[in-house]
Amino acid sequence: MKLISQLRTSTFQLALLYMVVFATSVFLLLAFIYWRTAGFMAAQTDETIEAEIAGLAEQYRGRGINGLITIIRERVAREPNAKSLYLVTTEDYMKLAGNLTAWPEGSQSQSGWINFTLDDRVGWVGQPRLARARIFEVQGGLRLLVGRDIDDLAALKRVIEIAINWGMGITLGLALLGGFMISRSTTRRIEVINNTSRKIMNGHLSQRIPTRGTGDDFDQLAENLNQMLDRIVYLMEGIRHVSDSIAHDLRTPLTRLRNQLENTLMSVDNDEAREQAGRAVAEADQLLATFNALLRIARLETRGNTADMQPVSLGVLASDACELYEAVAEDKSQSFEQALDNEAVIEGDRDLLFQMVSNLIDNAIKYTPEHGDIRVAVYGRDGNTVFEVSDSGIGIPDEEKENVFQRFYRVGKSRSLPGNGLGLSLVSAVAEIHQGTIELSDRNPGAEQPGLTVRVVLPTYQPGSRRLKSAPARPEPEGAAGSGDTSSPLSRQQA
Repeated sequence: MKLISQLRTSTFQLALLYMVVFATSVFLLLAFIYWRTAGFMAAQTDETIEAEIAGLAEQYRGRGINGLITIIRERVAREPNAKSLYLVTTEDYMKLAGNLTAWPEGSQSQSGWINFTLDDRVGWVGQPRLARARIFEVQGGLRLLVGRDIDDLAALKRVIEIAINWGMGITLGLALLGGFMISRSTTRRIEVINNTSRKIMNGHLSQRIPTRGTGDDFDQLAENLNQMLDRIVYLMEGIRHVSDSIAHDLRTPLTRLRNQLENTLMSVDNDEAREQAGRAVAEADQLLATFNALLRIARLETRGNTADMQPVSLGVLASDACELYEAVAEDKSQSFEQALDNEAVIEGDRDLLFQMVSNLIDNAIKYTPEHGDIRVAVYGRDGNTVFEVSDSGIGIPDEEKENVFQRFYRVGKSRSLPGNGLGLSLVSAVAEIHQGTIELSDRNPGAEQPGLTVRVVLPTYQPGSRRLKSAPARPEPEGAAGSGDTSSPLSRQQA
């Protein structure tokens, strides 16, 4: 699988393109060498045959046909194993002289040239050989063939062709190997950048991309990215400092204001004044809850997956949350069904997971009308553990499902209900810390009340693959928050 991914890299594809261009260049070069070499040797053979023909023609003009036959017989007798081939026959192909036993078979060109297999030469014993000759018609209907044995030339051509094929094969092999090695080296450095980037995205902001000190393009890219990360961390530290300052400067006065309003509520006798003071206390509670939720989300997003990870039974945790909210559901006459697998164990921060589970259950109760039904389930799926909350409430339109995890975003149907739109942002931050994903779907698609099914898919705990064990201080244990409310059901009942 790793090899396949290596072959899909742009670096390897670029190396492959270079290999094709390089191999084409080598092929054209070798083809030119072959054409020049083989063509030169073939032309030299034809020139030798033409020279033989010119000499015999001169003898024929001076001594006639009998002199020509005599010359051919003398040459054959003097060099019986020579490369030169001669044959003189009558019109009906009866041999008169030469070192061929019979007229060869082959396709003759218009200029009289013929290529044939030489297996009937006088005194020849062995494998058939290739030959090339030219044919003439002589006075009196006689036929004359003058040629040469070109088997050595053909063998040399075969050697050159084999060398070209091997050369092309070796060239392609070396180019492919070189492309793979270059791609592998480049991919390793890119993978280092990708791995470091993933760690940074998971919250390890102290990570930096290593450099080799070579000053090449990758080192320059790494240095620029590291400087950018330093700048981002500096800006985030500034934001965190502002948040801490707000927490120090505003939370205490807001709490005092809320307490003074509550004291006023307890001391006034006028019903109208008591009602106004009660609304002011509720507004102060909402403001404090919003403020605390914002700080909690910011801390979760900046610390990444550095939570206190321990094996947690998600089914048992969900059961505890359901027990807390059953009374709230009963107040609205809602059915509350549970299907919890207590054997489903994940690795996570119990407090953060409890906040996430509570937020989703609280949302389901809040946005489901009276006499509706809610189902909470924990089960395994494809090696993961799924926490699912399904309700018969107002649902979320498809075009808004991607936006509900943004801070302060509220679906149009829910704007009339109390809340601040931070609950699902907190759920998203907790899921991301635990390397989970969130799925939203309609429970009853097409219905007037489509309902909503929320699934949080988390990696199942695998012994021996523990993540980080220690963590900075957890956020304040405020009550679980829904997407429109950040206070717990108990605090609402007390209010």
